[in-house]
Amino acid sequence: MDHVTSTTETHRMQQSSLVAVPVGPLIIPAILTPTVYQGEPVSFSLLTSTKPPLLSLVIPTYNESRNVRAIVEQLTTLLDRKIPGNYELILVDDDSPDGTWEVASALSKACPQLRVMRRQQERGLSSAVIRGWQVARGEILGVIDGDLQHPPEVLLDMLSAVRNGADLAVASRHVGGGGVSDWSVVRRFLSRGAQFLGLLILPNVVGRVTDPMSGYFMVQRYAIQNHSLNPKGYKILLEVIGRGQVKTIAEVGYVFQERTAGESKVTWRQYVDYLHHLVRLRSRGRVARLRQKFPLKRFLRFGIVGLSGVFVDMAVLYLLHTTLGLNLTRSKILAAEVAIINNFIWNDAWTFSDVVQKQQGWGARLRRFLKFNLVCLSGLVLNVLVLNVIYNIVFGQRYAYLANLIAIALVTLWNFWLNLKLSWRVTKVK
Repeated sequence: MDHVTSTTETHRMQQSSLVAVPVGPLIIPAILTPTVYQGEPVSFSLLTSTKPPLLSLVIPTYNESRNVRAIVEQLTTLLDRKIPGNYELILVDDDSPDGTWEVASALSKACPQLRVMRRQQERGLSSAVIRGWQVARGEILGVIDGDLQHPPEVLLDMLSAVRNGADLAVASRHVGGGGVSDWSVVRRFLSRGAQFLGLLILPNVVGRVTDPMSGYFMVQRYAIQNHSLNPKGYKILLEVIGRGQVKTIAEVGYVFQERTAGESKVTWRQYVDYLHHLVRLRSRGRVARLRQKFPLKRFLRFGIVGLSGVFVDMAVLYLLHTTLGLNLTRSKILAAEVAIINNFIWNDAWTFSDVVQKQQGWGARLRRFLKFNLVCLSGLVLNVLVLNVIYNIVFGQRYAYLANLIAIALVTLWNFWLNLKLSWRVTKVK
């Protein structure tokens, strides 16, 4: 009987120490005072300090009881050295069956920087992050997975970038120092496919970062405060960029780690939600105009290489169509593939030589060639369509070479943009 009473009392004490879950709209408050959402007050704990902490880091969890102690220990050890007493950790758990919130609540007794929220009426990683930010007191808001797949030490690089003026700092797998530890071909294909679709549907948002699927980043509170957020699925970064006032973005490389405990929560449903989210952001019709520094030097090199490909393309097309008598479409396809091979060799050796130095070897070169080929083949489909329209309709089956030149010009920007975002990225490291 005493044991039952003790267990009940412990559970009651854990419940009373939890952070109240905000209700109502998903809006980050601008000022850190108790706020009323739809008539119900939100209780903010730890408001005794007159100065808010610099960093509020949200850790969304579900069935991570085996990882929570390790992630909290790693984060506190790291941040205590860098910004002692100037941060808070907010663990938001979706009422995990394995009792993740209980484990975290027990840890909070010895770790005053840790605050725990147990959500019982809502589900979803994105909304969990926003609910955590709603009760956060920091000037800088961040998020990190609770499964140890995001290396904590990268936080310091992102924090430095934000403190130096960036509105948003994103941990990316596709910049120098970034990569994935052990991904299958299928998983790589799905990740790249999701990014490709994002560039097609929402280029002004997805195109601003090299890793739009990243769930590891920091953002200045002022960039997203008082904006109504409406995330879908498990990727919140697109929501932050698309609906916030994010002007400057910094990217920091990180290596995505494999799980040591627990099970992955990525399913086909997550990819469907991602596409739905893209379409919903696109349909808003008022995504802010986004400015991004155009890589002019690299574009000029790409253009020069492309110009050499034009001569190769024209020569092969002449040989096949005029000399050998093959029909125009077949001749064009073969000519374009020879030009693609020519362009890859020169782009690999010159245009993207700085990236090639970080992923050497024939295996890496083959992967780059396959990606380059796929991007260019997608442009080839557009090229062939435009060529036939101009040749058969506009010019009335005259001036085949002029029609071909116009088609090449129209797809040049297409090829450059997709290759810039999808090819020559460092994605595999030891």
